[in-house]
Amino acid sequence: MLAVFGTIALDTTRTPFATQSKILGGAATFASLSSSFFTQTSIIGVVGSDFPAEYRNILDERMDTRGIVKDENGRCFHYDSTFDYDLSYRTTNKTELNVIADFRPRPPSEYAESDFIYLANNDPIQNIKILEYFSNPKLTVCDTIEYWILNRRDEVTKMMKKVNGVIINQDEVRLLCKEYNLVKCAKYIMSLGPEFTVIKKGENGALLFFEDTIFPAPAYPLDAVVDPTGAGDSFAGGFLGHVAQQKKKTVNVMKEAVIYGNVMGAFAVQDFGVSSLLSLSKSDIQNRYVKYRDMVSFS
Repeated sequence: MLAVFGTIALDTTRTPFATQSKILGGAATFASLSSSFFTQTSIIGVVGSDFPAEYRNILDERMDTRGIVKDENGRCFHYDSTFDYDLSYRTTNKTELNVIADFRPRPPSEYAESDFIYLANNDPIQNIKILEYFSNPKLTVCDTIEYWILNRRDEVTKMMKKVNGVIINQDEVRLLCKEYNLVKCAKYIMSLGPEFTVIKKGENGALLFFEDTIFPAPAYPLDAVVDPTGAGDSFAGGFLGHVAQQKKKTVNVMKEAVIYGNVMGAFAVQDFGVSSLLSLSKSDIQNRYVKYRDMVSFS
């Protein structure tokens, strides 16, 4: 089982073409929905009294939600952002932590034996603490965002020292490492202890650093992008979902995982919020994976 811990949010997303307010989002939400196509997934997080019942029903239908706590005295984590005209640059307008600020996660005891753990971009102190609840996971992976790097940099690096892998956006990794060169950034992160690093590059795909391998994978080409908000978290869900499904992390499995990550990220950006992930089928995912393989193969 893959256990995902992170934010379950109400997002307000603004683009030059449309605005959607208080839609279902959050790192744990996107990652869990994405990974649920590949493996049994449980989600751990907190929501407020304003979390709509219809959103809870969506999660209940697709994953194990016993790890979701509802705080009747608070409001959901809310992230408000604006994308520029070409949807490649995002400005954070507002980050309201609300119920996640003082959350003390206590996952159900049934989750303790989870083999795969994903600590989505969330408070690094909470991420470190929750690792204590799992008995002997085979793989632990974390992510982070600008907010935590700027406000809790030391805790972010402590978190990375405790996991097997890091999946992180290129802008965040440059901010964290104070270095522009992505190869040097990956080497720095792996010097902290992780066995591998995946650097997400948005519309330019992703870079995998694992053992002696550097694997660059282009993004799946699309003729229309609507909302890039959940692309990175959907990538992580596809990546970890595939690794959990295969139950091993050989070089070939990790490369395939990057491709599935790119595929899931590409689906996520084709509509606002999680809408594209909700209309997907496993055959849709596999068909796009095969198309991707055909596009990048050569002799």
